[in-house]
Order: sequence, then structure tokens, then C-alpha cells
Amino acid sequence: MKNFVEELKWRGMIHSMMPGTEEQLMKEPTSAYVGIDPTADSLHIGHLVGIMMLKHFQACGHKPIALIGGATGMIGDPSMKSQERNLLDEATLRHNQECIKNQLSRFLNFDDRNSPNSAIMVNNYDWMKDYTFLGFIRDIGKLITVNYMMSKDSVKKRLSGEDREGMSFTEFSYQLVQGYDYLFLNKHYGCKLQMGGSDQWGNITTGAELIRRTSGNEVFALTCPLMTKADGGKFGKTEKGNIWLSADYTTPYQFYQFWLNVSDEDAQKFVKIFTMLDRDTIDASIAEHLKDPGQRILQKLLAKEITTMVHGEEEWKNAVEASNILFGKTTREALQKLDERTFLAIFDGVEQFSVGKDKLKSNILDLLAVDTQVFPSKGECRKMIQGNGLNIDKEKYTDVNGTLNEKFLINGKYVLVQKGKKNYYILKFE
Repeated sequence: MKNFVEELKWRGMIHSMMPGTEEQLMKEPTSAYVGIDPTADSLHIGHLVGIMMLKHFQACGHKPIALIGGATGMIGDPSMKSQERNLLDEATLRHNQECIKNQLSRFLNFDDRNSPNSAIMVNNYDWMKDYTFLGFIRDIGKLITVNYMMSKDSVKKRLSGEDREGMSFTEFSYQLVQGYDYLFLNKHYGCKLQMGGSDQWGNITTGAELIRRTSGNEVFALTCPLMTKADGGKFGKTEKGNIWLSADYTTPYQFYQFWLNVSDEDAQKFVKIFTMLDRDTIDASIAEHLKDPGQRILQKLLAKEITTMVHGEEEWKNAVEASNILFGKTTREALQKLDERTFLAIFDGVEQFSVGKDKLKSNILDLLAVDTQVFPSKGECRKMIQGNGLNIDKEKYTDVNGTLNEKFLINGKYVLVQKGKKNYYILKFE
């Protein structure tokens, strides 16, 4: 077995760890779990650190357990949050669980049932749904004191926060419910390790305490640092919200671009955390990058590895080609191969003009200076065409008396106009 703790250490993925954790993992194959919030039908990149921990765990010969927090998702974790979450119904939770498992299958091997370290997925709703309130407080509630629960940072932060109404009993009970997950998994699956973000330390240690007070079994805990960006901004957030793993919410092109545009400092950190590349490869890539940061070698490597892992090699190649459309030379054929969402993502923010389809056959001067305001006048449009400064769908347009036709349409409705080197416009024919 590879040394899991050593692997995480050099990657900068360990924040806190219970004594004896490394020794346990070197002694025998061990089961460990990470909890995943099922409040959406897709994971986002904020989940990736925990997922990569499980991926490394399996690669080191151990058994990963992905726990979907169906029951806890109905409550809402107070850890480092300022308010309660929306609660979910069972049908939504089951749908989200299936979608999440499909995404996790790109990272973890669930299929090899003959392998002792094949990954499994469980949902804590399955063992909590029939547990009565009276049964739970009798069996579990009596084991942990209020003083113990109040000492957790996640609780103290909520109770001491300004301009808040405090914390509901529902949220206060969260650490007991999560603690019971660890107890249940230890008893029924032999799970000896719980992993998560550093904000989960309080909940994880509550679970370990429950196990100690019931069975006396020795269990362990390991947390990773909360992900931050070098500039202090929130990791994984853009002006448009989360970066999702589902192509329905974040296109592979947008996903690729996110990683391609991280800072040099962040690229050096992220390439260790979000790829499976070995230490020598990463060190060599960092050294090569530092010789000429302008080439963005590290960002390209990071974007390739993680886009391929999440969306597959074909989508990575498409994302690279799509990037070249905006920043390099390309052909009309390449432009017209793009699906509508990727095309609009590439030219996000470009001014659009809606035009009736009957105007498609207008003289080019009328189309660009009268039907739309790409040019302020026909004279300026004529001058630009005669000076070889106009591109239609990334190809030179040189006929001042010319018109367009259906062959110019991208996705049956768009025409891309480029005026000079940097000014783009989209004509949408409806």
C-alpha cells in the first residue's frame, strides 16, 4: 500500500489529523468516508477536494465510502454558515443522489465488486428515516452533553454572530446526526476514518466520541484545508455563481477556461490538489512554468488534467479548440461545429443584434450599418471592407456589394462579425 498521509502531505491537503491515523492506514486496508451535500443534482468544484481525497485513498489501496447526506441535507449543517438551508423532499434527494453517483464514477471505481477496495455510496436517509425522535434522543442524545456540543467552533460562531436570530434546535442537533453516521458506518461497514474540510472537524470528532462511548472502537479523523484563492477571493465562485461539474450548468469550455485563468500562485497549489500527476511531473512542470510564466504551461496542464477527468478527453480537446477560436486563427467550419451554449459562452458579453431572417439577404452595408449598428455608417463599413478589416464567421469578407446566406449561419441563427482585431458582434437572425 502507498502511504496515503504522505501523499496528501506533499500535495498540501492535510489540515488536522487524529494521532495514530497514519499508523492505522499503513497497518491494514481501511474504510473511510466523506460526506457530500445532496442539495443539488450536480457537484461543484467546492466538492472536489473531498472527492480527490477519496480518489487518492482508493489509489493507495483503501476503501472509499461516499456518503450522501440525505438526512442531514434535510436539516442543514451550521458549520461556518450564516443561515439555514432550504430543506429537500425525498424524491429530490433520490434524484440528486443518482446524478451525484454518475459524476463520482469519473473519479472512483464503484464497479469492481471483487475488489476489496471498490468504492460504495450510502445515503444516511436510509438509516435515519425510520429512527424515531424519542429513540434517537434516548440512544444517542444521552451520550453527548450540551456543554460538549456548545464547545464546537461551528456552534459558537453561529451563537455569537451579530444581526442573527441564533441557531434553531434543528441545526444544533446536526452534529449529533452526523456523529451517528460515523457510528453507523463503523458498526455496519467497519469504517475507521472520516475525512472532510477543516470546518467539519467538530462534527467529525463528535462522531469519534460517540463511537468511543458506545463500542470503545478506535477510529480516526483527517481534514483538509478549506480552499482559498491567492487573492483572498472565494474559490470556485464567479460572477455567475458556482463552477459545476455538470455540463448542463457549466459548459466544458467554461469549466476549462476557469482553470486556464487561475493565477500562477494558485496554479502551483491547484495542480497538486486537483490532479493525479506524480510529484516529479508536477515539480518539473512548475520549474518549466517559472522559466516563462507568460506561456501559462501550468494552467494549461491543470486545465487539461481536470477537464479530462470531469468531462473526458474529447471535451477537453473541444474546449482547447473553442479557446483557439477566440484567441487564435480558426475556420468557419470549426466555428460552425460549436454547439449553441459553447458558442455563446465563448462570446459571452459580446454585443448582440436581433435581426429578422428576411434581412439575411440584405446588402452587407445595409445589414451592418442600417439594420444593425455594427458600423455607424455605410461609408465606414465600406472603408473597413476595402481595407480587409472585416471578418464574417472568422473569414475575411471583401465584397462591398455582397450579401449573406444560410451557409453563414451558426446553429441556424447566428452570424459572427469581427470588426478589426478585437471588436466582435453577434447577429441573431430570428
